[in-house]
Amino acid sequence: MQNNVNGLKVAMHNLGCKVNSYEMEVMSQKLQEQGAIIVPFEEKADIYIINTCTVTNIADRKSRQMLHRSKKENPDSIVVAVGCYVETGLDGVKKDECIDLAIGNNKKSEIVDILNEFIEAKNEVIDKTLFGSTIIDINHTNEYESMTLKELPEHTRAYIKIQDGCNQFCSYCVIPYARGRVRSRNMDEILAEIEGLAQKGCKEVVLTGIHTSSYGIDFGKAQLIDLIEKINEIPGIERIRLSSLEPRIITKENAKRLAALDKLCPHFHLSLQSGCDSVLKRMNRHYTADEFREGVRLLREAFDKPAITTDVIVGFPGETEEEFEACRKFVEEIQFYEMHVFKYSPRKGTVAAGMPDQLTDREKSKRSEVLLNMTRQHSKDYRGKFIGTELTVLWEDEEEIGGESYIIGHTDRYVRVALRSCDKESYKASTGAISTVVPTAFLTPDTLLI
Repeated sequence: MQNNVNGLKVAMHNLGCKVNSYEMEVMSQKLQEQGAIIVPFEEKADIYIINTCTVTNIADRKSRQMLHRSKKENPDSIVVAVGCYVETGLDGVKKDECIDLAIGNNKKSEIVDILNEFIEAKNEVIDKTLFGSTIIDINHTNEYESMTLKELPEHTRAYIKIQDGCNQFCSYCVIPYARGRVRSRNMDEILAEIEGLAQKGCKEVVLTGIHTSSYGIDFGKAQLIDLIEKINEIPGIERIRLSSLEPRIITKENAKRLAALDKLCPHFHLSLQSGCDSVLKRMNRHYTADEFREGVRLLREAFDKPAITTDVIVGFPGETEEEFEACRKFVEEIQFYEMHVFKYSPRKGTVAAGMPDQLTDREKSKRSEVLLNMTRQHSKDYRGKFIGTELTVLWEDEEEIGGESYIIGHTDRYVRVALRSCDKESYKASTGAISTVVPTAFLTPDTLLI
């Protein structure tokens, strides 16, 4: 094998969140800039890079499976484990003979240099987990790892990472140990990245992070709203979306400032996890159901029919029938546009995993189904409000539904709409275009037909 990545085939696979996806795109672009050839897993590669996830025990298992599959595809290849699983499962990584090189968080931007150094020294005896200082103590760094996306990974939309780390320490979550404490990205660097992508045709940016609401607190104060206001001024950007937010960030002043921005999409994902105060306390969530309710009220007061989505965990340790019923009544009252329902899964190393009164899978499944049935109806009711009304749609891609070809797009509230491809010219709709349309019916339960 040659002594650098130039000309080598590299297969990459991403697991986990949108932050991981962003970082994978940057790593891919850096490798291509140095002459690496990115290939799919179906094609034999010289190097396999797995950007791992550790949010659940299942995520750990999937990460290991992909690493082992890579070595099986080509026993002579270099298999690289990157990211969160490396941080939380280092002992297992050290013992895993399928893994040739491990790179932790805050070192992904150096992947080309690390790989080149590894390739050059491959015939020497190497401690793979310490080679090239590829893993740092993520829980004792204040440095934000600088990464910049230069090309659009999608036709019209780009996810923009604005911060890393989390200080919340929810009792069920291992992420603070995998990602470290809150570290915010320089605002000028974020704006420059978005300006560059806008010049490449980017119409929509989604601001993401491990705990997005904390942006700026390590600089002395929360600055998320300040950042959004500056992005709103960038020419070429038509839409700004926000990833998951903490309910406490929705104050009367912040809701007013957000509503004044013409490019901000009225689509807010507020993390709930439970609508019962006693469960929220055991989860170590830092708000009450009443505080969450007030945040929703402020958003609905400031915006016309905002899309409010959430996450809910059912079957948390000790969750009684009465506590679940309190949660069910709460989400019934709020009527979210969409609700992602998760059955609690013990995560090794977290406080919740050692709590008494763990529920059975049968109990969790029963409660999950109750909320899933509810959210299916609420979602349909919300989408139905827009039938017969004028909507602005950003067209993104073509898709086949029921044997017929459609152009797919989303409204600013992230309501999915479809247009028959044969009608494309009459609506002047194409990838990256924005059109004003009127949906007439449901095409599928989650898609409106133009």
